[in-house]
Amino acid sequence: MLVREVMTTGVLTAFREDTVRSVVVKMLSRHCGAIPVVERDGALVGLAAVRDVLLPLYPNFGDYIHDSVHARDFIEMEAGYAAVLDKRVEEIMSRNPLSVSPDAPILETASYMGLRHFRRIPVTEDGKLVGMVSIGDINRGLFFAQAQL
Repeated sequence: MLVREVMTTGVLTAFREDTVRSVVVKMLSRHCGAIPVVERDGALVGLAAVRDVLLPLYPNFGDYIHDSVHARDFIEMEAGYAAVLDKRVEEIMSRNPLSVSPDAPILETASYMGLRHFRRIPVTEDGKLVGMVSIGDINRGLFFAQAQL
């Protein structure tokens, strides 16, 4: 089975200059965890994930958990969320994300995702975004193709 058989098309996208706020609105409206970032011609340049939005809010927890002198007030740190929302997408996105071809086998794609701990990955053709595929899409495709209902 190929990625093209299970991928999602018509994906919401963002541009580098968009605000993080606009990306979070898209994520919440579609119940998705990542928005691909593209150029005006559709070329994939990044991926803005929930993790990228939240990462600027907190330090590496392991650095502070055993250090009571430099302990952080995590409740107070929430106030920084508004500032993150005002940033531009290019400030928080993961650049040049790994992508797969629509003609890639789904289990090969799943193996890349497993190695990198990704739940979803952009699908590109000639550098242009054509869709997204999630681990759930792969599971659903395999189930309906092979499960005896």
